[in-house]
Amino acid sequence: MATVLIRGDGVAACCCARLLELGGLRPAFATGDRPKVPAVMVGEATQKLLRDVFERDALFDGLPRILHRVVAWGVESNPVRLPHSAIVVSEQLLLDRIGRPLPHTPISNEADWTILASRPLPGSPVEHRFGSRTGTASKVKFRTGGDSHTCWMESLAAGWLFLLPDEGECGWLLAVGESAGSLLGQSRMVADQIDEVTGTAGNFPCYPRIVEPLCQPGWLACGTAALGFDPLCGDGTGYATREAILGSAVVRAALDGADADALSAHYTARLVAGFQRHLEVCRQFYETGGTGPWWRQEADALRRGLDWCRRKLAAAPPFRYRLNGFSLEAVE
Repeated sequence: MATVLIRGDGVAACCCARLLELGGLRPAFATGDRPKVPAVMVGEATQKLLRDVFERDALFDGLPRILHRVVAWGVESNPVRLPHSAIVVSEQLLLDRIGRPLPHTPISNEADWTILASRPLPGSPVEHRFGSRTGTASKVKFRTGGDSHTCWMESLAAGWLFLLPDEGECGWLLAVGESAGSLLGQSRMVADQIDEVTGTAGNFPCYPRIVEPLCQPGWLACGTAALGFDPLCGDGTGYATREAILGSAVVRAALDGADADALSAHYTARLVAGFQRHLEVCRQFYETGGTGPWWRQEADALRRGLDWCRRKLAAAPPFRYRLNGFSLEAVE
């Protein structure tokens, strides 16, 4: 039997394992030690995708729900209340619910294919970074009587705030740009929802980033090993799931005898195209969020990223495959 090794233990790795097992393979695992995200918001489309992958209708039952979002975006903008539909869950709880795979018998020799859902990657990959912004996630307590089904987004002179309710009167504040204290001091909306900041989960990059190469015959990068998204504009869980669906389909097609070079080119182009769509959404937010140097710098970086994607896609061959369910099929 062909052998596949999966490195990582996040959503992308778990989805790849599930889909490969459905295809009759028994992958081996090398788990990573990446810190888990304390809270993620998962929209309806991603919920449906994960329920389909894991064939579990009740996967998200009982989790806190977001029904509205309040947005104050742009110079002196007034808050706008909009309908929304999502759940809030920690990455660890999500992994526990979908069922993190247990390691199978280790592979004695080199695997036929390796799915890298955690770093490092083979060779000397280049990480292209389109921005410099970092963020801080802080645990907060809401004011008494706060709305536990609404999230808040606010742009300020040199950064933005995102406030996400969790269970009970608690929630998470993401501050990007200046320090959380500085941004809260400028806030006209988000600060009014918070009673106190009770802890900090640390700093992390919030700029979009992509590695090169993403795939070569014998291995592919998936999830956080491949792409990084701006949390303002990107459903990271959804991207990881879609990458896993495509990546596992590429591996299965290669093991069935399809052209590995053509499959690698297809996988790379599809991920670059998805990354380009993410950058375009980010560009719209950062061009309208503020007029100061910080906003202009980050918007310029996003435009450079869009130029990079256009060049890569212009040089890519036409798509030779398409997904049919969870499998790849050749197209004329």
